[in-house]
Amino acid sequence: MITAPFDYEAPDSLEEVIRMLHENGEDAKALAGGHSLLPLMKLRFAAPTLLVDLRRVPGLHGIGQDGDVWRIGPMTRHADLQDIPELGVASRAAGLIADQQVRNRGTIGGSLAHGDPASDLPAVLLTLEGEVTARGMSGERTIAAADLFEDYLSTSLAHDEVITEVRLPAHDGWGFGYQKFTRRAEDWAMVGVCALVKKGADGSCEDVRIGLTHMGPTALRASAAEDALRGQGLDAGSIERAAGQAAEGTDPPGDLNATPDYKRHLARVLTRRALEEAAGS
Repeated sequence: MITAPFDYEAPDSLEEVIRMLHENGEDAKALAGGHSLLPLMKLRFAAPTLLVDLRRVPGLHGIGQDGDVWRIGPMTRHADLQDIPELGVASRAAGLIADQQVRNRGTIGGSLAHGDPASDLPAVLLTLEGEVTARGMSGERTIAAADLFEDYLSTSLAHDEVITEVRLPAHDGWGFGYQKFTRRAEDWAMVGVCALVKKGADGSCEDVRIGLTHMGPTALRASAAEDALRGQGLDAGSIERAAGQAAEGTDPPGDLNATPDYKRHLARVLTRRALEEAAGS
């Protein structure tokens, strides 16, 4: 398919990007890696009349640690994330996104701003309880992961706001697991599960976080499973019982790959595997 006609700009300052987005309203879209937006444009599901490319804007790339927080530029590629194992589950998830060609172009900021519930990084941000900084004509603000994703392909970002930084708590001392099920390695996940486990001094589960991919219109936390495991042992039986509640409160979409019931089954199986991985690490 060929996209509808559009204009293209590549400003060299964030202020100019914001101005263009503001003046053109919903007809303008910011372009990061392009692996989400351009396919939608080719299918005519999106038809912006202006693309504002962020590639020349300084200060939007890079990864650094500030105390117990990782600070990541939104134009940082998935390939960069996968090469830093100290990032933990974020690095693991990034290394499983599509294929290497996609990871060489796709960006963390673009993925989060797109808000696709089938993509990997929204669930990771939610599980880590991270946050993003966004700047627009109204100024700069910080948005917690729980407040960022609002509905299918819809976030709380205003049309003229650009993510300028992603912050992920380091979670030293936590084990992690990441599991997803795909028909082919480069496909979107039918279901994905991100798990973090903090062991207590007695080996029990002091705290736990579980994020779900493609189990609703946005990335979700499996709060029922978290509540079932928190304070319990990390033996196979306790994990199995907690994982059995992973699909509670979810509304997964049916598609050509799987029915909603099958996705709920996958959520339970993958949550058990991710928790076992996290508890053993």
